[in-house]
Amino acid sequence: MPTADCRLVHHGRIMRCLTFLLLLPETLKKSKKLPGSRLPLCYEILTLSLTTSNKKQKRKMAAELYPAANTENTNLANGTTVADTEKSKAAQVNQAGGSGGGAGGGCCSGGAAATTPTTQQNINNNNVDPPSWQCSHPTLRERNALMFNNELMADVHFIVGPMGESQKVPAHKYVLAVGSSVFCAMFYGDLAEEESEIHIPDVEPAAFLILLKYMYSDEIDLEADTVLATLYAAKKYIVPALAKACVTFLETSLEAKNACVLLSQSRLFEEPELTQRCWEVIDAQAELALRSEGFCEIDLQTLEIILRRETLNTKEVVVFEAVMNWAAAECKRQGLGPTTHNKRDVLGKALFLVRIPSMSLEEFANGAAQSDILTLEETHNMFLWYTAAKKPELDFPLTARKGLLPQRCHRFQSSAYRSNQWRYRGRCDSIQFAVDKRIFIAGLGLYGSSGGKAEYSVKIELKRQGVTLAQNLTKFVSDGSSSTFSVWFEHPVQVEQDAFYTVSAVLDGNELSYFGQEGMTEVQCGKVTFQFQCSSDSTNGTGVQGGQIPELVFYA
Repeated sequence: MPTADCRLVHHGRIMRCLTFLLLLPETLKKSKKLPGSRLPLCYEILTLSLTTSNKKQKRKMAAELYPAANTENTNLANGTTVADTEKSKAAQVNQAGGSGGGAGGGCCSGGAAATTPTTQQNINNNNVDPPSWQCSHPTLRERNALMFNNELMADVHFIVGPMGESQKVPAHKYVLAVGSSVFCAMFYGDLAEEESEIHIPDVEPAAFLILLKYMYSDEIDLEADTVLATLYAAKKYIVPALAKACVTFLETSLEAKNACVLLSQSRLFEEPELTQRCWEVIDAQAELALRSEGFCEIDLQTLEIILRRETLNTKEVVVFEAVMNWAAAECKRQGLGPTTHNKRDVLGKALFLVRIPSMSLEEFANGAAQSDILTLEETHNMFLWYTAAKKPELDFPLTARKGLLPQRCHRFQSSAYRSNQWRYRGRCDSIQFAVDKRIFIAGLGLYGSSGGKAEYSVKIELKRQGVTLAQNLTKFVSDGSSSTFSVWFEHPVQVEQDAFYTVSAVLDGNELSYFGQEGMTEVQCGKVTFQFQCSSDSTNGTGVQGGQIPELVFYA
């Protein structure tokens, strides 16, 4: 074999050597198989060169396929294997994922694990590396939820809240744009934001996080303290499903103490259904609503709308006192002293929406006349209006409010009396009921004496699941007829739909009374359906089919 041709291999002329190899005699190839035989030097040099060249070529191809190999090359140079490098990446991903959202760290390593030769070798050997966070969260919703409030891959930040109370919130444009047309226009529209930080001073941080959590995971966590702010955020960024959930939450938590505030907000957010619900509560429980702290927090326009309301079910003296409380609170909000002059200024024309002439003379003399809110001329004219035959003209509405007309649900088809019943010795008559829509129980209708005029003392009570909601101890006088006689709670009590309540009456009187017969388990009264069932509290014989408590008096 010519040695000159072998030197060509050493100088990198591989192709000519390959040609030379193909021309080797058959005996040379056989000599490789013989034990103890040694190949010619040129063959060994050729084999070594080819092996070295192949390794370099593979490394070059790997570097082109995996750009991240720069750091790996360094590790390899220091004695770290590719597998060790991959495990180190996975550890960093798991550590990042466990610190607050774990969303992310594994996104890059997960991709590398799917493509690196080491991972492929592990798969072939059925020896796969530990799963990433993506594997442990199989659904898109779960994986997406991990990215909520997570810095990993965040491409925008929001500075939420007023200056000094703001909070920095990381987010991902794509997720927000998919969930809100406002965000879509903000990030991908013709006038897209290019800033990496966006300031939102008019939204509370807690409400903004609730908004984002819904957009990332469909989860809605509402609380009484933040639901109004969340509704504002949902309206601002046009997320109707979250806004509807907020309204539903407000409707279920609606009561007299917050009805006026929610009325103001429902008008602001243009939620007519919530507005109607608020009016139902304010009308039926007007005294409680007007005396609540929330009433003093409403805006002037809402105050005027309430004062124009014909169906407020309360005395006008209560309305006047509420207006004075609101005026004092408004002076404080504006940094003014609570003087008579300042109160009249902040009230403006709202003062003349109070129907002072509908008060009794005694109520006016003990209240409005001594409040100093009226001028001397106004006070003088009011007294003349009450007492003089020729009445002066007044700047206040003269007619009383209509209020609400109570409705009555009668559960018996007939009534009767016998010589040995219905007798009262301090025992309890009780019945359970449920309704299919919200109402306000105002009192009970009871049977009276069957033997002529008589007086009874009575304690009435309304409970739900053993908890007393209202009670009243009073007296009533019956005239001997089979008519029912109303006994009232101090304030109407809100009763929710599809829940059973217990009403009871403990009467004390010497005379026998009428009692009901042919009781009905279901009664339709206007738009409200009542259902009745026996109560275990009843110890005097009252049940569904007969007994006392023939009527429930309510507003709806």
